[in-house]
Amino acid sequence: MLVPMLTALFLFLFVSFSYYGYQIVYTANVDTKDQDTYVYIPTGATYEQALDSVEATGTIIDKLSLRFMAKLMDYDKSVKPGRYKIENGWGNRQLIGKLRLGDQNPVKLTFNNIRLRSQLADKLAIEVEPSATEIDQLLNDQEYLQTLGFDTTTVVSMFVPNTYEVYWTTTARELMERMKTEYNKFWTADRKAKAEELGLTPKEVSTLASIVQAETIKNDEKPRVAGVYLNRLNRGMLLQADPTVVFGVGDFTIRRVLNVHLQHDSPYNTYMYKGLPPGPINVPAISSIDAVLNPEKHNYIYFCAKEDFSGYHSFAVTQAEHLANARRYQRALTERNILK
Repeated sequence: MLVPMLTALFLFLFVSFSYYGYQIVYTANVDTKDQDTYVYIPTGATYEQALDSVEATGTIIDKLSLRFMAKLMDYDKSVKPGRYKIENGWGNRQLIGKLRLGDQNPVKLTFNNIRLRSQLADKLAIEVEPSATEIDQLLNDQEYLQTLGFDTTTVVSMFVPNTYEVYWTTTARELMERMKTEYNKFWTADRKAKAEELGLTPKEVSTLASIVQAETIKNDEKPRVAGVYLNRLNRGMLLQADPTVVFGVGDFTIRRVLNVHLQHDSPYNTYMYKGLPPGPINVPAISSIDAVLNPEKHNYIYFCAKEDFSGYHSFAVTQAEHLANARRYQRALTERNILK
């Protein structure tokens, strides 16, 4: 009688543990509520810190079974940093397997509307593990930047706005080197030839493109604005670009450039100094760079914003025409009480 009872108990326990074991391995233990969910495992994280990061996503149904599976799969010996997407309905084996392999999901890195190196560092740090401070230190390290062929005034031109896939764990230096590689790819033989034909280096093209971008948001107007500045450069005239004055002053709330701003002594004040400023005043978009490389051919040497505030500009060949256009715009500013 005892033997059958023991046999039955053994079978019961065997079936129970087998079922629980099956649940631990294969039963869904991730509920993302159909939201894109990522777990971030920092560089140098311990086994416990890694599991805490997973649980912090709030997607794990049974934390005990997850930890049991992690031990079974020796995850404590294979913790790898990274950014990992967690899929709804995954079992513990799928989840731990992805983490053990270090099968990261890349981030899509984009940046635009950037004026300053510090802003660029802040923007990049949102998407990758290195801090803004780490990135900013490299952007201000003159000796390091020289190894990449740039300096602190020109380095923003190395960042060509596009969408790049990088791993979250990319270091600050790896990120800089990746951007230099992408910069080299962007500056094809054709683009370099067009720059040379204009008598400009790629960095100078980016500098002029940044001014064009600051002047107009209208892509269809950029080649015409670029043509104006190229005409002025070719004639040895001052560029007299208001955005460079604003950049030199450092007050980006200025909407109306006044005489006091024009008197601010800065290498970026193109009302004072001939030629291009030392470097870009923003990170120019590809459309702005290509507008400089493919400028509209015309005789305009003046332009100012249209008084209808459409974002477009009035262009002029003579100073008399320009002054008439400027008066209309100044009048419109005053009517709208835009005094500074």
